[in-house]
Amino acid sequence: MTTKSPKPRARRARFIGWLTIILALALLFAPQAAYTVEMPGPTGDVLGAVSSKAKAPKMIEVSGAKSFKDPGKLLLTTVSAFGVPGYPATNAQVLWAWFQKDTIVVPQELEYPVNQTADDYKQETNKQMSGAQEAAQTQALAFLKRRGIAVDRAKVSMHVDDIGGPSAGMMYTLGTIDKFTSVNETGGKVIAGTGTMEKNGKIGPIGGIRLKMVGAMRDGARWFIAPTSNCNEVTGHIPSGLHVVAVSNLDQAYDALVAIGQGKTDGLKSCPVS
Repeated sequence: MTTKSPKPRARRARFIGWLTIILALALLFAPQAAYTVEMPGPTGDVLGAVSSKAKAPKMIEVSGAKSFKDPGKLLLTTVSAFGVPGYPATNAQVLWAWFQKDTIVVPQELEYPVNQTADDYKQETNKQMSGAQEAAQTQALAFLKRRGIAVDRAKVSMHVDDIGGPSAGMMYTLGTIDKFTSVNETGGKVIAGTGTMEKNGKIGPIGGIRLKMVGAMRDGARWFIAPTSNCNEVTGHIPSGLHVVAVSNLDQAYDALVAIGQGKTDGLKSCPVS
């Protein structure tokens, strides 16, 4: 008995089939330039260290004045993204993201300028973070002076690890104030939040707040301090079990923090229910 080799037409069909699969896989995993994929990013405790590495610096370090420890945590929240300069997203990642509950796909032109390079993107986000830290230090020290706490000789340095943008300003400000007071503002709780810290003491809006609330809940927070100006994005999207307090300025943010720590939350303002 002899075995006949496949007919030319069958071999051609098999070749075309395998070629189609290879091309489809290549297209699926090829970088694309149309969308950015966003998801809940890591959180960072501004009362703790930058990372879990040995001898990692504190996120906020105080010298020249007495500082105090707080047993709780104040979490700054972030958004992780693919499809930004230097971090391209593949078509597979975009397709996967469409079907995920806590992942957002947005056109790239809504996130950053067209043709922005990876270096420009990194410089811009680092500049925004530096500005947020400077504003946090200025506003925190001014707040403490108004409350009669001596900070004239105090020096504050802030550190961060692979986080950019302006949205950590409020949490850095609250963390700095906490360091200088003997009050355990958190009451031992895990409290998260986000918002820019403006020069006039206002708390400004930020992007990605829906994802940041998810990240806060994931990392143990049950209270979240948010800018009032972000309420349109917060309402209807609060994760079950998370309580959101809406604030417009630093005084409100600090009072909310203390109230949460003390368990006296009945009078706190939240975003309106849709």
